[in-house]
Amino acid sequence: MDTDAIGDLVDKLKVMQNDNAEDQEEYDDVDDDDEEEEHEPITLGFVDKPKNKWSLQRQYFPSKAGGVPAWLDPLNIPSGGSFVCDICGDPLQFLLQVYAPTEQETAFHRMLYVFMCPSMKCLLRDQHEQWKHHPEKPSRSVKVFRSQLPRVNPFYSQECPQYDESHKPAGCGAVLCDWCGTWKGDKLCSSCKQTRYCSEKHQALSWRAGHKIACPQIQISSPVSGSNKSETTLFESHKGGSKNLWPEFEITIEDESEYNRDMSEENTVSNSLISRNRTDDTMNSIFDSFQGDADKKSWASFQECIDKAPEQVLRYYRNTNVKPIWPLSSGRPSNADIPRCSYCSGPMCCEFQILPQLLYYFGVDNEVDSLDWASIVVYACEASCNASLPYKHEFAWIQIHSPSTGL
Repeated sequence: MDTDAIGDLVDKLKVMQNDNAEDQEEYDDVDDDDEEEEHEPITLGFVDKPKNKWSLQRQYFPSKAGGVPAWLDPLNIPSGGSFVCDICGDPLQFLLQVYAPTEQETAFHRMLYVFMCPSMKCLLRDQHEQWKHHPEKPSRSVKVFRSQLPRVNPFYSQECPQYDESHKPAGCGAVLCDWCGTWKGDKLCSSCKQTRYCSEKHQALSWRAGHKIACPQIQISSPVSGSNKSETTLFESHKGGSKNLWPEFEITIEDESEYNRDMSEENTVSNSLISRNRTDDTMNSIFDSFQGDADKKSWASFQECIDKAPEQVLRYYRNTNVKPIWPLSSGRPSNADIPRCSYCSGPMCCEFQILPQLLYYFGVDNEVDSLDWASIVVYACEASCNASLPYKHEFAWIQIHSPSTGL
């Protein structure tokens, strides 16, 4: 990413999100396989190791996967029961965030965050729960938050940030958990009175991982308060739990139209970080496991689309007429399955789709109980309503290769 990367990214996203806005139509049921769709280029997301670690800090409005989130509103981050898995009760792990500003004054800066429980058992239960039509208290292991700010706000300059290490945000953020570096550190170690945690679970993990020994040695002569602990310290404070986080990547974007079907096989392989043999073996194994022709047809169509750019991990759809590419014919949502915005009661639109290729980059083992999904599709308020909450809940639909049974 060059020195004009931030400005180019913002401009590109805003242009992309407003193209075809006037032509947007109400969704048809995604189960209608007979309807022909016109090809419309969308935006693809790819992961790459950041050239500069500081470029993923919040003042640069990064799209990123893994590691810890770069909170847009650094003070009023989700707390209470909103940041835990509703099924097992453990704090959720950061999956990715997408910077997606709009032309609305209230959403000049706009970020969507996806968190999930790393337990496959919880994900299977989540898939089962999502079929319950709009329960009053949904039980989810995948949660999506939307945060947005006007151009004039307490945290950032009105000007586009200079892409260098010297650029600093305005104000400080909340004190975060020293174990995960993700959620508010509301729980204080009663012994050293300096180390903070988001939950009893992370306090116990930290204790067993070494805080039991370090705690008596920590100086308590100058306690650190939430108002003066620097963000630099926070950014580095979760070293103990970093091995439990997914690896950190920058998400870069490209137009799908830049990838064509007749790209030579030699060029595809030479530029691919994912082994073609490994990818083909995995895809063929999944294909062979399907029982019906409908799933095989869907998988073939999915694979044909992915083959244009096999390293894509994200497909961005907002304000286009393009529908998600579903790997399976079963387990797709209909209009009735997608709830309306819980804040303004308006319709929700398909924002983006997370592909299972991301798991490869995260180094997730290909084992029976390992985390896996066929697709995660994120839906957000079509109007990007400006509800009072700093972080608003949106909706994710989960599709898994092997349907859950006995739940």
